[in-house]
Amino acid sequence: MAADNESIDILKRMFDTRFRVVPVRAQPLQGELGGSGRKIIRLSTEKLSVIGILYSVREENAAFLAFSRHFRKHRLPVPEIYAEDLNEGAYLEEDFGDTTLFEFLSKHRSGESVAASAVDAYRKVVAVLPRFQIEAGKDLDYSVCYPRGSFDRQSIAWDLNYFKYYFLRLAGVPFNEQALEDDFERLTKFLLSADSGYFLYRDFQSRNIMLCDGEPFFLDYQGGRKGALQYDIASLLFDAKADLPPDLRQQLLDLYIAEAGKYIQLDREAFLRHYYAYVYVRILQALGAYGFRGFYERKTHFLQSVPYALKNVRWLLHNVKLPIELPALLGAFNNMLASKKLQRLASDADNLAVRITSFSFHRGWPKDEGGHGGGFVFDGRSLPNPGREERFKALTGKDAAVIDYLNQQESVHQFLASVMLLVDASVANYQQRGFKNLMVAFGCTGGQHRSVYLAEQLAKRLRGRDGVEVVVHHRELENPVPGNSTP
Repeated sequence: MAADNESIDILKRMFDTRFRVVPVRAQPLQGELGGSGRKIIRLSTEKLSVIGILYSVREENAAFLAFSRHFRKHRLPVPEIYAEDLNEGAYLEEDFGDTTLFEFLSKHRSGESVAASAVDAYRKVVAVLPRFQIEAGKDLDYSVCYPRGSFDRQSIAWDLNYFKYYFLRLAGVPFNEQALEDDFERLTKFLLSADSGYFLYRDFQSRNIMLCDGEPFFLDYQGGRKGALQYDIASLLFDAKADLPPDLRQQLLDLYIAEAGKYIQLDREAFLRHYYAYVYVRILQALGAYGFRGFYERKTHFLQSVPYALKNVRWLLHNVKLPIELPALLGAFNNMLASKKLQRLASDADNLAVRITSFSFHRGWPKDEGGHGGGFVFDGRSLPNPGREERFKALTGKDAAVIDYLNQQESVHQFLASVMLLVDASVANYQQRGFKNLMVAFGCTGGQHRSVYLAEQLAKRLRGRDGVEVVVHHRELENPVPGNSTP
């Protein structure tokens, strides 16, 4: 695929060809927090907004596009595809806004208490799921599936080994390899004994579901394949960071069984016999992903989901007995729960994450990646601009010369003092109320000098505080756009 900026130009040309107008903004929506490698760009004019996707895996793109056309034929709420170019790894799709089901849930709950509006959103989502699996799955062309046409023995082996090698090994959790392999064989055989003639969405979780005008819309089904009904509802209800209360999970599971029963004759007892085994394999897959992204790739924010996954494991150990014996796997689970390394992750998860971002106003405001929706956006354009001076043009707000220049400006110190008063008050309040995320963003013209300096200064002052984790993201330095100057 072409280089980043050339690829964005491809999206712009596709936009122009499809809508006969040139987009005035191209805003990246997914930075370092994304795990898929897919680049997501919002292209917009004053009256029109679409999502552009850039991704180099042709087969996966082809699967998503084919599934999207098929699901729309069945009147399912998925994005319309406006334009596509598989040779360039690019396509344009409908924009459903910025509110994921996870973000909506986060804003409408207090601990274990989930507001009626969030419960209603989940109920709508659960009611639609059987239409994907059963109704649309009947005449789906499974030959486009990637990388496998079904959730078969090979698919299961990949997930189980993902967990073993990228989570257990990298977390230093002890296990007996041969005994664990024997358990994996028993678990695989049991999973494959379930009825599996349905569409398996594969990643049916709260961040892949958008809410627009109160209605759910669905994304990221490109990994779909043929499989059992239990997998997707298990994915949604045991979505780690969503941390649904057990009684709500049961309520939604009962609703799902009733809704699926409208399309096929569903034996509740037979369904539940396999259900928790699919919960197990989904949790193992997720832990493997957290380990790969967090321990191996050093993207530590992925490890923030581990304590929630372990909470689900603890609940399963105390409340569920599978119809098969898995002593080595259950032993590994108990070792995970006793792990000092993983307990430290749980302690870290109780911290308030202050996410500090620098950005250019030319490219729009940054998205709140924490899912909380609260915080501050400070405009640094009133401050003296080093970018106007030739000696600073090639530097950034992290360079000593720029720092010295800004440190000499009284207006900069006054600005930072005001910022600290506001941020300090919010940090204290958020910690007291048990909130997990606070966003603080600094914008300037080019996102290179003042905003970077301000973000670094705030981060420096917050680091080392008890119960505070500081995450800094310089959007324009990490994703530069040619010609983005700082006049």
